[in-house]
Amino acid sequence: MVESSRGRVWAIVLAGGEGERLRPLTERRFGRHVPKQYCAFVGTRSMLEHTLDRAAHVAAVERIVTVVGRDHRRYLRGHPALARGTLVEQPINRDTAAGAFLGLSFVLAADPGASVVIFPSDHFVHPEATFVATVEQAVRAADLLNQLVVLGVKPQSAETDYGWILPGDRIAAARTATSTYAVKAFHEKPGAELAASLRRAGAFWNTMVVAGPAALVWALGQRVLPEVVGRLEPLRAAVHVRSEDVLLATAYETMPTRNFSRDYLQRITDRLAVMELGGVTWSDWGNPGRIKEGIEWLGRRPAFAATPERPRVSRPLVADESAGRGENHGAASAPQAITVP
Repeated sequence: MVESSRGRVWAIVLAGGEGERLRPLTERRFGRHVPKQYCAFVGTRSMLEHTLDRAAHVAAVERIVTVVGRDHRRYLRGHPALARGTLVEQPINRDTAAGAFLGLSFVLAADPGASVVIFPSDHFVHPEATFVATVEQAVRAADLLNQLVVLGVKPQSAETDYGWILPGDRIAAARTATSTYAVKAFHEKPGAELAASLRRAGAFWNTMVVAGPAALVWALGQRVLPEVVGRLEPLRAAVHVRSEDVLLATAYETMPTRNFSRDYLQRITDRLAVMELGGVTWSDWGNPGRIKEGIEWLGRRPAFAATPERPRVSRPLVADESAGRGENHGAASAPQAITVP
């Protein structure tokens, strides 16, 4: 488990999306819509569980903050990070920037000197050990450089649905075995011509896995996303107090929709470095085609059933619906729910 000279390392896992682009697939497979992060497309672990397992190699489970959507608790199983970490439920989905800074509110309230890693929960990663080792290097580099470090992947195609990061000079001061570069330009979901040009120029795909000092992540948010961070300031000051739920609802009521990559990372390139994620097969499983490719790459046949598959049921959901809103819970109160094979 990685340590930072600035403080303890925390992880924020973003699981608040509704998976609308995969709705036809999940409805066909399960007979009802299930957000993709709660689906197990390979093996028995859901995409969220895979992500939590990776995060637990970087941060202690007590220092993992998982941000989920409204009514998502029925999909959760009793993972240790959900039992002993912090589970926060968004009142409404306002895209990834709101989710990231909501999680960061809880991190900074508990540990102002923390370092943080932000993990999306819908990625295919193999092998996980190499991925985790690179994340650990990114934490150390971000600590040393006092800036944010995002993991980038060498592209396999001129993908227009990903963000692209054009690297500048290599940063020798990062002192990492893996190459780390300044960011010359950041293009979120470019057109086909620009994507092809960026690929030829040696740009990376953006994984949106970001490491850095938590206070710096917040300060940069104040600079470029005051309409999001400003609304969460009262919540950050009141985490774990009686008015927390009211403040959360108030913040989200007028919160604008902002994307973490397009509206945040793309605007802070002066404080952003990119570290190459080498030796890892990575994909954002945002559409059926990428899921099919990933499963076939593993040498398996995609089990996209033509007829609905009945979800297995584990232990019932805990009766206390107030649990899990930013509170730490012991194993006995871990949320249990319908699980998806």
